[in-house]
Amino acid sequence: MDSLPASGSSLPLTLGPAALAQHLVGGGAAVFPTDTLPALATQPLVAAQIWRLKQRPEGKPLILMGADPELLFAALHQPLQPSWLEMAARCWPGAVTLVLPASGPIVEALQPSAPKQGISLGLRIPACAPALDLLRRTGPLATTSANRSGEPPCRTPVEVAAVFGGLPILAPLPWPSMEGQASTVLRWHPDDRWEVLRRGAVMPINGAP
Repeated sequence: MDSLPASGSSLPLTLGPAALAQHLVGGGAAVFPTDTLPALATQPLVAAQIWRLKQRPEGKPLILMGADPELLFAALHQPLQPSWLEMAARCWPGAVTLVLPASGPIVEALQPSAPKQGISLGLRIPACAPALDLLRRTGPLATTSANRSGEPPCRTPVEVAAVFGGLPILAPLPWPSMEGQASTVLRWHPDDRWEVLRRGAVMPINGAP
């Protein structure tokens, strides 16, 4: 499942939501649209194949994307803070990633090179109906932008096929329109403040710098 697909194909390999969900649940990798950029995704515990596909070092963190806030927060293995719930209610679904303290097997799989203390995990629920439908079928997925390391992110199914030929993508086509820019990233600090780590597809909101 995790072998590097041949590049150079111009015809996307499409699968409908049920078939693509089955592929992902079975341990495969796939690409689907979001509200920002196409996402390259796998089940969290087999996320190592994402780095192989992207030809990217393991030190680069991945985001956990889902459709259900409860499932995302459960993956943190941390006591819930009221400010996390408040910010999530204001930002999700949407183009905002919340970086929160985490422990346990999922964050260790998504950040294998991170220190065991002070580790955090980025969570997001996209405002994209096809993505949400897929994520409800699969549960939370390890995600990142669809591109080789150091190259611009793919923005269309044809671009995905040219880089990751043979890797299935979500049907139907065409995909919904996307921002074409990565999500805004907010990190929570223990003194209950939010830091903008990346200004992305949306401007920082009230309560963050």
